[in-house]
Amino acid sequence: MAVQEDARRELHEGGCTCGDCPRGAREAHRRALAAFLAKRDELAAGHGLPAAVAHSAGASRQWVSDELAQSARAVADRGRAEHQSWLARLWPRTLYVVWGAVLVLLLVQTLTALGVGWSTPRTAGLVAAVLTAALLTGAAHLHKERGGVLAPVIGEDQRLSTSRAVAACWVLFAVFAVLVLAGELAGASDGGERDALIDGLGLARGAGVLTVLAVTSGVAVLVRRVVGLRVLRQRLQKVRADRPRAADLLTDDSGRAGFTDTQYVLVSAVALVFAAVRLARRPDHLPDLPWGLAVLVLVSAATYLAGKYAEGGRPVIHSVVRAREAGDLDAPIRTGDDIEIRGAGFVPPGAQTPQALARMAVRIGAVHVHVPLVPVPGGFTNPSDAVLTVPVPVDVEPGKVEVQVVTAAGAETNRCTIVVTD
Repeated sequence: MAVQEDARRELHEGGCTCGDCPRGAREAHRRALAAFLAKRDELAAGHGLPAAVAHSAGASRQWVSDELAQSARAVADRGRAEHQSWLARLWPRTLYVVWGAVLVLLLVQTLTALGVGWSTPRTAGLVAAVLTAALLTGAAHLHKERGGVLAPVIGEDQRLSTSRAVAACWVLFAVFAVLVLAGELAGASDGGERDALIDGLGLARGAGVLTVLAVTSGVAVLVRRVVGLRVLRQRLQKVRADRPRAADLLTDDSGRAGFTDTQYVLVSAVALVFAAVRLARRPDHLPDLPWGLAVLVLVSAATYLAGKYAEGGRPVIHSVVRAREAGDLDAPIRTGDDIEIRGAGFVPPGAQTPQALARMAVRIGAVHVHVPLVPVPGGFTNPSDAVLTVPVPVDVEPGKVEVQVVTAAGAETNRCTIVVTD
């Protein structure tokens, strides 16, 4: 038994694939992805086709698509297991960052105290940092299965939410500032000094910070409501990501840099740094954020919110035609023919992964046809965002039938009528 336990321990430490430990889940996902990419490139080159389907272009394409879809589902299953293990590894790292920030604050305060001596505001700031870190540690422990400290800023689509992250930063800064004033008030012995500290909490002092805090928090709540309603009404397509990434704060769902997100983060970061400097220089009252800078943050928040209202759109079919190979004669659409569906929005942002593409379907009359995956080295030619090519199955009755696309996000397009002849 001892020998078996030692063997299992060595296997886990060497990168196992059983999925019982975080390292094993990560290695299993990496190997499944490598196997899928190798199979895709092999099939794209025309290798690996069985002799039973090699004589028929339609049969071989369907066989290739089914093989790739099955392999993509295996990659997705491994990816979900790896995601859970990654979250389990993430929450201790977030605590390292939090307590590392406390140590950095202690070091800075120690260095700046040389020559001038230690003071009550320095003690209050350090105590406030420790209390804030303790609160974050407790919250991280309660949500360790969801990413620890990052759990409140991870959206339902498994991406970091820009609006929630900005609002969370302002909330943490406001909590820290109030704790600093509370610490100074606890250490004050003079009545006039205590009155001055209480006056520092007045609205006249912190109106700018409170306004920015209220607006950013309201934007976070409103954005969640807007996105949720647009997804329910199929005005916006959302596909879950594999895991949250820091780049999510500055990019859209497809990973491209977004102007509204970037400007919101940058402007908010600049204003937050300015407020932190003001608090460090005058720790006896709430930082008086200038109204010019506060209005700049409000304009940035309004731009971000307008961008959320404007993004997305429902997928749409423009036309459906018979797919024609080189040398074919023009003819009406018959069962067994390939049709080319032209439109926009068939592949929503974030749905470029093989497992997401394999979920796309086309409803032809009463028959649901899964969109075949057509591989090429490095990617797929079908499906694409503007063109889908699918066969018309023999179960489709001749006559007028309606064609409708169902995307990976579950959104349905408009219906387009075609005529299928005998």
